[in-house]
Amino acid sequence: MDANSSDVRASDARAQRPARPVLEGPDIARMLTRIAHEIVERAKGADDVVLLGIPTRGVFLAQRLAAKLEEITGRAIPVGSLDITMYRDDLRLGPARTLARTEIPADGIEGRVVLLVDDVLFSGRTIRAALDALGDIGRPRAVQLAVLVDRGHRELPIRADYVGKNLPTSLRETVKVHLTEEDGRDAVLLGVRSAAPRPGAADQTPVAERTTPAGER
Repeated sequence: MDANSSDVRASDARAQRPARPVLEGPDIARMLTRIAHEIVERAKGADDVVLLGIPTRGVFLAQRLAAKLEEITGRAIPVGSLDITMYRDDLRLGPARTLARTEIPADGIEGRVVLLVDDVLFSGRTIRAALDALGDIGRPRAVQLAVLVDRGHRELPIRADYVGKNLPTSLRETVKVHLTEEDGRDAVLLGVRSAAPRPGAADQTPVAERTTPAGER
């Protein structure tokens, strides 16, 4: 048995390990409560804050944050969703994507503090697309970002203002957020990627984009 065969088997064994939970429901609830208090403190009461979730799970997180903000402030916080599908820079690299919904609260975003909400921050390309989409809708006074998990490996100069958990990862690892509204449970799962990049993709696509499903970007 040579060393190369041993390395291959060890790599296969790692790839076959099931994803393990690094956060459970109570952890996620505590993080959202903390983020809500941070928003109120930073925004001095959140009077002019509008939450826009990035589909899919970012929308559910935005709705949960809005509910927690209402508990803290006693006021209903406008919440909506922002579809970024047509603003992505990887549309030509894969099959057609299904459009999600963009729902802007009745009072709009002009002159407001818009808080974008997403589940995982990785390369930063999803947020870049969200900023482009937002620019076609209106001109907010400021734009901030809240994410449940920041896994690092940024490819653009983008950072979150509010982070539930910073989770150091390798590019071979996957981070999956499960939420009750979509998946029947609340959890964050850390796994190991087994699929190889598509042939020919190396010359066209940034590293994080080649090795990461669209929902994690």
